Amino acid sequence: MSLSCGIVGLPNVGKSTLFNALTAAGAEMGNFPFCTIDPNMAIAEVPDENIGRILSHVETKKVIPAVVKVVDIAGLIAGASKGEGLGNKFLANIRETDAILHVVRCFGGMQVVREEPVDPKGDIEIIDVELALADLDTVQKAVERVAKKARSGDKESMVQQALFERVAQMLESGQSLRAVEWTSVESEALKPLCLLSAKPVLYVANVGDDDLAAEGDYARAVADHAAATGAEWIAICTDLESELRNMDAEDQQSFQEDLGLTELGLPRLIRAAYSLLGLQTFYTVGPKELRAWTIEAGWKGPEAAGVIHTDFNKGFIRAEVYSVDDLDELGSEAAIKAAGRMRTEGRDYALAEGDVCHFLIGR
Repeated sequence: MSLSCGIVGLPNVGKSTLFNALTAAGAEMGNFPFCTIDPNMAIAEVPDENIGRILSHVETKKVIPAVVKVVDIAGLIAGASKGEGLGNKFLANIRETDAILHVVRCFGGMQVVREEPVDPKGDIEIIDVELALADLDTVQKAVERVAKKARSGDKESMVQQALFERVAQMLESGQSLRAVEWTSVESEALKPLCLLSAKPVLYVANVGDDDLAAEGDYARAVADHAAATGAEWIAICTDLESELRNMDAEDQQSFQEDLGLTELGLPRLIRAAYSLLGLQTFYTVGPKELRAWTIEAGWKGPEAAGVIHTDFNKGFIRAEVYSVDDLDELGSEAAIKAAGRMRTEGRDYALAEGDVCHFLIGR
């Protein structure tokens, strides 16, 4: 699957530092606006304790984890929707992603070249307004496009026009599109517009090393905004995470213990991004390979099999399925079968998180 998260925010809030920590891809960093011009793209492995659990019972030669595509997009500024600061190009880059990681500055000091005081809520509003203004322009053009057919009595165009006009009114009033529960018909009609403000968002409060617990006023401002808009948020110190990423395992563990950190922020962030995209994992395992496969939540057997090979979707007959919990309890596939816990599932079975599958495919 090729779904991706775009890292966005104002210039110099720590986007590229976060990207580097996530991917170790070496994106250029700098303390001046528009250091990132073209989007950097990389793949981040999804931390997955199930892989370790499976490996404790099954020997295999190769392990392939699930991954998330991460895109580092240059900083937006006020006026981006009108082309300020190469805004049109940057907005187009966001439009191509499936979800947004919105990095917000929640640290003080002089690490960046910026005259304005630290204002997380104000920073979020700048980005939200620019995305909404860009969407308003898109929706108004869509209204103009379908209006002629609607006037001639075309029923589909009449429905679309009414929907687009309602969305335009929502944008003008400042209502969040991502907080609306759209019907399947409405979602299908809006999908081609690739509306920026309708994309799922995870707010990333980039805190200083003096507020790792995210209890300060800056982090709380992000938390309050997320709660008010029905979004999720996470706190992370990108400078610290980047520094830890470059340490060997022993030094990293020692440093973590000194700071009182039970888990780094990056694994939490990657898992949150995976969830934000509406993804889940199933596994195939054998002597040659253990692999974590990424599917959208709710996918059924044929769709999941099609991720392995496109022909498997049409040729799907049935799946033999057990859970990682079954493997932990009984110790082997043979024991699972002997206990009658190996399930046979058909075309209508929606895979659950942590399923281990063997697919039977017809020619």
